Amino acid sequence: MTATIFVLWLAFQTPAASPEGAQHMQAGVDAHKQGHFDVAAAEFRKATESDPNLVEAFLDLGEVEMELRDYPAATKALNRALELNPELDPAHLQLGYALLAEGYAEQAIPHLERVHAAEALGIAYIETGHYQQAIANLSAALAQRPDDPDLLYYLGRASGLLSKQSIDTLLAAHPDSARSHQAMAENYYVLRQMPQAEKEYASALQQRPDLPGLHLELGQVYANSAQWPKAEEAFRTEAKLQPGNAEAAYRLGDALLQQGKIPDALSELKRADALQPDMPETLYSLGKAASLAGDASTTEHALLKVVDLEKNTSLAAQAHFALAAFYRKQGQLAKARHEMEEFQKLQSTIGPPRSE
Repeated sequence: MTATIFVLWLAFQTPAASPEGAQHMQAGVDAHKQGHFDVAAAEFRKATESDPNLVEAFLDLGEVEMELRDYPAATKALNRALELNPELDPAHLQLGYALLAEGYAEQAIPHLERVHAAEALGIAYIETGHYQQAIANLSAALAQRPDDPDLLYYLGRASGLLSKQSIDTLLAAHPDSARSHQAMAENYYVLRQMPQAEKEYASALQQRPDLPGLHLELGQVYANSAQWPKAEEAFRTEAKLQPGNAEAAYRLGDALLQQGKIPDALSELKRADALQPDMPETLYSLGKAASLAGDASTTEHALLKVVDLEKNTSLAAQAHFALAAFYRKQGQLAKARHEMEEFQKLQSTIGPPRSE
């Protein structure tokens, strides 16, 4: 029995209802059970007219109007229910939802806070600009329903808005700081405006050359425009600053690989894999470097691990393609055919592998 039906069932049991009011309440319950919400609303409305102080009639009318998405009517009925009984939590819950649906987020919050309606509270806090509270409530709701697409969307939205708010505050309060230049550089990078991004990173590094992450991000700017020697230099600096950073090791190894520095690339990619095992991008580059170095065992192991981890992705398709070439070179033609078939299956659904 749902909570709504339970409330409706209670309604016509109340001794406060007049015979006429109880009759309309019973008819409303029956109509609701049959899915005739318009009829149910009409009957509950008649019950409120017969018994103007019957709190259950207003509550049930409000809930049915919510199901009919007539939020103004629901709000009116639920407000009356709370006038009659301010402690009625189901009315607070439904009224909070009704107000939120009408766009009155600020007014909805006290009702939703009272009944700890985390999901609705998260949305209301987004609408009122309280992003930290929104994230806290949406995270709590998501813990109960981890795969809910609405919760995932709203949590992502709240996090993005909080991030923007923080960056805006940073830029306004400290416009010439290293962090402001870094934030601007990151924005330019997203917009693929690489010269501007490089300039901002340079300004940040001039102030704080040892700031973790800056050289890594600058290296990615250079890598994006295929300036591999500069990328190598930036990634190498980051790797020295943070020898335990697996991404810095991977990026450096990939930059070396792009320049044909195979032994150094293989060494750095192995180090990246040791720092953070089972990262598909690292394994794919490791497989390529090992293949060029003639290390058959490492090549096969790395590429097989990629397809095991990735399954149906473009990176998996690239790994199947590379495995097909590897097995042909090894004279294992049956395995080569199998890998090429797997590549073609993926290619037909996700497109060709990216250019190298």
